[in-house]
Amino acid sequence: MVTTWLNTSFEMKFRVIDGLTIRYAESEDHGDHALLLSPWPESLLAFMPVWEPLAEYAHLVAVDPPGLGHSQRSDAITSSRALGEFVIRVCDAFGLEHPHVIGPGSGTAAVLFAAAEHPGRLRSLAAGGGAAAVPLQLGGWLKDWAEAPDLELFRRADSRQLVASALADMRRYVLPDAVREDYFSSYQGSRFAESLRYLRGYPACLDVLAGLLPVITTPVQLIAGAHDTAVPLANAAYLHQRLPHSRLDIIDAGHFTWEDAAAEYSALITSWWRGDYAATGSR
Repeated sequence: MVTTWLNTSFEMKFRVIDGLTIRYAESEDHGDHALLLSPWPESLLAFMPVWEPLAEYAHLVAVDPPGLGHSQRSDAITSSRALGEFVIRVCDAFGLEHPHVIGPGSGTAAVLFAAAEHPGRLRSLAAGGGAAAVPLQLGGWLKDWAEAPDLELFRRADSRQLVASALADMRRYVLPDAVREDYFSSYQGSRFAESLRYLRGYPACLDVLAGLLPVITTPVQLIAGAHDTAVPLANAAYLHQRLPHSRLDIIDAGHFTWEDAAAEYSALITSWWRGDYAATGSR
């Protein structure tokens, strides 16, 4: 199944990885490889604003993680640590040898787990805009959802309204209607409530990740929004202080930097891929 969205270079398909039906998009195979992990509560269409500039520098594979976007959910993959392991399975399935990996927002902790537990497998990481600090530091809608007493409230709620309330954080980017509808349909029915299991698993996973950060040798580009009220800048600062090979850039945007400030975001990533990652030394 192939679906073409908004421009002819971005086609979405499905394939089975480890028994799960996963939605993905892929650019032409040239240059280095790069895996893009779509953020929650969005889908791989979140990368459309940066797709063409990034595709000039690398062979891109973007995926909806299990239970996010339009990929099949799995009870075994409801934490950032489990998702980190699945990142490696995706790399293997697509034959991505020593790839760059982009894991914004909810993908931040997952790609850090992947690098920590598979040293040398990934060329570099680009992350940020995701929970990382211990103790947990969240704000706004994300804090409210993470601290809700149980999931029953979200099972009864209108998932479209919930997703829309998060997307209201975008300050500069006007979402195309087709993209917004894709986000809404990604979390319809029980999918939104089930996807919250990932969010609510942060405290336990981040405690483990904290002990792994100092031994991650993979270079990490951290990108954070100066006006992010959902994931305060303290999270990016926490990572930057503890990762031996990292760079932190703060850009004029809210939470959704990859869409809200696509030109700045893609410029940072392409500069990183062109060689900045190799020059990021120990601190």
